[in-house]
Amino acid sequence: MVALVTGRVFDDHGELPQGADKEVAVEAMFDRIAPTYDRANRVISLGQDRRWRRRTIAALAVPRGSTILDLACGTGDLCRDLEAVGQHPIGVDVSAGMLANARTLAPLVRADVLRLPIPDGAVDGIVCGFALRNFVDLTAFFSECVRVLRPGGRLAALDAAIPESAVMRAGHKVFFMGMVPVLGRLVAGDAEAYRYLPKSTAYLPPVEELLALAGRAGFISVTRRTMTGGAVQLVTGTRT
Repeated sequence: MVALVTGRVFDDHGELPQGADKEVAVEAMFDRIAPTYDRANRVISLGQDRRWRRRTIAALAVPRGSTILDLACGTGDLCRDLEAVGQHPIGVDVSAGMLANARTLAPLVRADVLRLPIPDGAVDGIVCGFALRNFVDLTAFFSECVRVLRPGGRLAALDAAIPESAVMRAGHKVFFMGMVPVLGRLVAGDAEAYRYLPKSTAYLPPVEELLALAGRAGFISVTRRTMTGGAVQLVTGTRT
């Protein structure tokens, strides 16, 4: 139970935390890196994060003026982009540090996204940026999304992925596993956090299983598209 005691994201054997350890460790990590999070994202993504967010919002495909939950909103990048296109975002994050460093006019709520303080069927859409691998229970995540979405509401979840092409996979490994921790140490002063972020893709189930989880929870028309050579994935679905 190392993470529960110290907030570290690796145990003494370099293994990723699980269960309650993971919840505590991930929250502590994001609290710690919140002040430099935006700058580190720009550097590590080579500025591509803006394009990924635009595509996420476009794929959400809900009418202007919709109420959209941004789950694991961090410092509010997606909230700001949603506001810019006439939507009404509400940011939710468990990390007090992230919310304290948020730069958005959207309402912000500190809460566990697996237990949202939102009434049933209350929102038109949900976005989630690079957080699926940080949740301890993806079945519970998709089920909670279905609960708070109105019938016909939409989900767009963005996250990292492993490229299918052998060539792209090799380049991705060099950059994501090798360079990202170095850049994280230089930009954010936290090598451990930026070793965790690449390695945490191991939490994600295989593609077919991920899409099946969404379908079993109550989403239809579940699709997955990739960007940046397969290093980023976008999962979308419609609530029945």
